[in-house]
Amino acid sequence: MGVRRLDRHPDPSLLPVLRTLGQLHELVALVGSGSGEVLWVSGELAALCGSRSFGKRHWLDALAEPGDAALRSRLTEAERLSNERVQLRGRGGRLIAARVSTARLAPETDPEATLAIFRLDERDDAMRELHHRIETLAAILDGAPDGVAVVDPARFISWANSALADMTGWSVEELVDQPLATFLRAPEDFARIAAALRPGAPAWNEELEVRRRDGRPLVVSVHARLLTLDDGTELGAVAYVRDVTERQRIEQELARRAEELQHWVNAVSHDLRSPLVAVLGFARLLREDYGEQLDAQGLRFLRRIEEAGRTMESLVHDLLEFARIGRSEPKRVHVDPREVLLQLQAELKPRLEEAELTLELPEEPPLLWCDRTQLYQVLSNLVGNALDHMGPTTEPRIEVDISEQAGFHRLAVRDHGRGIDPADHERIFEIFQTRGSPRGGKRGTGIGLAVVRKIAEAHGGSAWVESEPGKGAAFHVTFRAA
Repeated sequence: MGVRRLDRHPDPSLLPVLRTLGQLHELVALVGSGSGEVLWVSGELAALCGSRSFGKRHWLDALAEPGDAALRSRLTEAERLSNERVQLRGRGGRLIAARVSTARLAPETDPEATLAIFRLDERDDAMRELHHRIETLAAILDGAPDGVAVVDPARFISWANSALADMTGWSVEELVDQPLATFLRAPEDFARIAAALRPGAPAWNEELEVRRRDGRPLVVSVHARLLTLDDGTELGAVAYVRDVTERQRIEQELARRAEELQHWVNAVSHDLRSPLVAVLGFARLLREDYGEQLDAQGLRFLRRIEEAGRTMESLVHDLLEFARIGRSEPKRVHVDPREVLLQLQAELKPRLEEAELTLELPEEPPLLWCDRTQLYQVLSNLVGNALDHMGPTTEPRIEVDISEQAGFHRLAVRDHGRGIDPADHERIFEIFQTRGSPRGGKRGTGIGLAVVRKIAEAHGGSAWVESEPGKGAAFHVTFRAA
């Protein structure tokens, strides 16, 4: 809410900023830098002084006459002022002790304007209690490695420690008694902080960009919580601030490199497919047209070419699939895993019969909140992995179990084969890593288990294996429940 002069509008682009700023600091006015004319005033300030007080020709008319010409000159001409003592003319002529901080906005605003933020200079019981608590804890908080700031109910900084001063480049004296808005770079942060510091709001954890003294951006992680008396009276808030600029830079660099890697994988995979199709096509034509002219060794060489080509084709396909996972959020729906498992069992029936293995499925598994296609990939990779690598066994079966526990669903695929050395438990989930010679001699691409883990993580879960040599293997995957 705000009251404006009808004959002189502020730059329309400033209005959203002014409204959100008014949520953070209640007593706000925008005045023309040259004329001193009131362009906009917050509803709270208008209510305190009366809209007529801020409807006069010059904004200083809303103040009791400054005691000296030097102060009046500073209030009208300075680029920036902080914590100047003034007296507001309240309703009925009441004088209200206050402090004002001003800042001239960028010259491209039309008209050129100065922002004024007021704080009432009232030392009531709540403020005295706040300062008493600050004095009690100052010795402890001043030695904290993270920056600490205490703000009063008007959202002015009442106290700051030396770590916050070192972090921002401002001295402690320059930080104290300043409005929070002075140090914020993004206007949208005004409303975020105002909402976080409303009475009854929970503790607030956010990252935001603040203004260093030298103008360089500083990204900080802020944990803030309200300070209140037993009767609910608000004293202000305390904020713990940590510099995360370097961490964010590293995260952005990693994201950039991951995107570059994604483009590279897509390009390389596409470029590999064309010559691969040609190799397999000419190998097929060679077998069909000239197979009778080749001796046994020539046919063996041709078969090796075809097998290597199909392996390469599988590798390119799996590599693209691995790169695709995680690029967007999984399309989660409620999925009956038994339907997926029955489909998989039907597809694997020839291989299961050939290996004389039984695939045991859960009778009534819980519904899973997941991407159905990716669930199929997980189960297909794990069951196929067991088929390929379990080796000779006296218990020819693969067991699938699905259970619910503490906000997650757990999928487990167990075999009773040769097991896995604990030293390899993590390695086998890395891309291009395999478990040695598989059943039948056909070597996999080494991407299947990496895909499983990546899908699990995309669903808010994890993937791991429990196994010992000679005691089989149990692969576990968790998905976060709905």
